[in-house]
Amino acid sequence: MRDAVFGATAPYVAGDLAVDTMQGFQPSRMAPDAEIGQGRDKITARARDLARNNGWAAGAVSKEVDSIIGGNFRPFCKPDWRALGLDPVWAQEFKEEVQAKWRNYAEDPRKLADTTRSQTVSQLFGTAYRGYLIEGEALGLVNWRRKRPTHTCLRLVDPDLLSNPYDHPDTPFLRGGINLSRDGVALAYNFRQSHPNTNHTGFDSLDWKRIRRELPTGRPQVIHFFDKLRDGQTRGVSRMAPIIERLRMEDHYSKVELQAAVINAVLAAFIKSPMGPEAMDDMFGGDTEAASAFLGMQAERGKFYDKNKIRLGGSQVTMLYPNDEIGMVQTARPAAQFAEFEAAVLRNIASGLGISYEQLASDWSKTNYSSARAAMIEIWRGWTNRRIAFAQNFCQPFFMAWLEEMVIDGHIKLPSRAPDFYENWVAYTRAKWIGPGKGFVDPVKEAQASAMRVALGMSTLEEEAAELTGSDFGDNIVQIKAEIEMMPDNVLHPMQESFAKLLGHNAGPVMSPED
Repeated sequence: MRDAVFGATAPYVAGDLAVDTMQGFQPSRMAPDAEIGQGRDKITARARDLARNNGWAAGAVSKEVDSIIGGNFRPFCKPDWRALGLDPVWAQEFKEEVQAKWRNYAEDPRKLADTTRSQTVSQLFGTAYRGYLIEGEALGLVNWRRKRPTHTCLRLVDPDLLSNPYDHPDTPFLRGGINLSRDGVALAYNFRQSHPNTNHTGFDSLDWKRIRRELPTGRPQVIHFFDKLRDGQTRGVSRMAPIIERLRMEDHYSKVELQAAVINAVLAAFIKSPMGPEAMDDMFGGDTEAASAFLGMQAERGKFYDKNKIRLGGSQVTMLYPNDEIGMVQTARPAAQFAEFEAAVLRNIASGLGISYEQLASDWSKTNYSSARAAMIEIWRGWTNRRIAFAQNFCQPFFMAWLEEMVIDGHIKLPSRAPDFYENWVAYTRAKWIGPGKGFVDPVKEAQASAMRVALGMSTLEEEAAELTGSDFGDNIVQIKAEIEMMPDNVLHPMQESFAKLLGHNAGPVMSPED
């Protein structure tokens, strides 16, 4: 009716019931937790299976974890000395002391920061982020182990264990295993003590433990991170959910094409016999003796081919049985358009994951500097957002719990004039988390651009070092000082060169070692 200009049932085509293309599209409108809860377990199981067995999914997950967390995800302590009423000299000293103690704690090869003593802190964060990417949420318990040098430690928890006690249905104040207040605040979490599908015997899968979100002091006990997309949502859903179907179909299509190619390679030729089914019926009918004679002839044919194997110059020359012919298998598959079709599907999958096709497929054959640079900027913006969100909501609470122990137990001392720690917990623990650097498409151009930003006051050397290489500028300077002292006489260290020369202005005066 809309096309025929007779009017419509709704102002928007998307809400018009009379449009043919929209009549079969009738999704339900549900509450956030009801929307997720119905299929969350199945979505999680399918996402895990793809991450285990699908090369594209496994590669995409690994690339994102490596790019956002990497091998040394760490806090760059930046205490808010203005809010604390202290001075920047104290802030610098406090920062260096905190970061030194954190390095010893987080990178300890004894892995005492992990409750299970199986991973370092960076590895814990990487595993947690991987779980968030595949399962939609990251869960951790901040434990206290008195027999360890540092009592604070982290235990990652499988999201499958977070559930309503005895699998009871959701209520207004208990949803997805989380006890909620009237304001929707998560107050406590209920964890099943063993996975319901574990392969060991025992009844602890029928036991639940309720753990408060935090202690009265504000110290976190449960850390729960997920993407909250709607008001009232209490659990996360896999980030791979929108692309699971396409990943599955692409995987099946690729297997079929690969199988066709293998069959073509194996069955290159065959022998045709003039004795077809019709000839068999006309010749033998119901005569069993004739049929037996024919089977005997077939046996003689097999023996003939076994005996007559003649090789000439490395090639085999086969004598055919009378009236037999050689037939060749047609090798038209895999389809000539398979590569283009697969690339189109992978572009859709890459868009759903928030990365570029080139990154997902590791195909840079059609990429120039401009397009690679544009893709990097776009992808890096999304990765930076996810890194900040994960650091603030998962890593920072654990760092706050660790620093609380360091200060309260006297391992890190505050000045006498410093304000109360608990009242200014956020100001003392303020930090920027550093992971892998963005890297370079053209190192010269990007180094020059970095120097320009610093020269114009748009950035700092500290920020540029963290952004481009993931390094700590303070550590770099200490090392550079040592290297300058080691340089031979009359030889300049590259750091001693002026910014003007770095930017390409070579006409200026050259610094001497004394300068």
